[in-house]
Amino acid sequence: MTELLEHPMREEIERTTIEKVSIVISKGSLEGIYPGLIMANGARMEGIEADLFFTFFGLDAIRRDRQAKIKVATVGNPGMHMPTMVGGLPGMSALATHMMQGQMEKLDIPPVPEFIELISDSGAGLYACKASVDMFKLSEEDFVPQVDGILTVGEFYALAGGGQIIFT
Repeated sequence: MTELLEHPMREEIERTTIEKVSIVISKGSLEGIYPGLIMANGARMEGIEADLFFTFFGLDAIRRDRQAKIKVATVGNPGMHMPTMVGGLPGMSALATHMMQGQMEKLDIPPVPEFIELISDSGAGLYACKASVDMFKLSEEDFVPQVDGILTVGEFYALAGGGQIIFT
């Protein structure tokens, strides 16, 4: 027999204020980059220390040659609510990117290059993943000036110590 509890027993959880976040950005599409940037910006606006760690294709957000060319991924993206074949049609990615950028502009969310600069100016740290940098045969010169350095995963963990790690 099951009893209905009017007041379920819950242990009181001591709530703590988040003082530090380290956000991992691993996807190179517009919809993969913006969530981390928005979270980092929100953290800084709340006075929370924030660091961004760009790895794999997320590096596109901080690469000089790709930062301004980031697109919405339309192929195989369940969030697009369209068949993969339609997402692969010529011009679909450009159309979806244009539409998303228009929506972001209406919400006063800046384009990726401007957002990266704004977040850096707010005091957040921006770091590239050394393993990904090595894998893609990149160097510091390939990145925008706001990048504070290239870190190993171990160095990132040390930097993130005492805070929350968020993987977007």
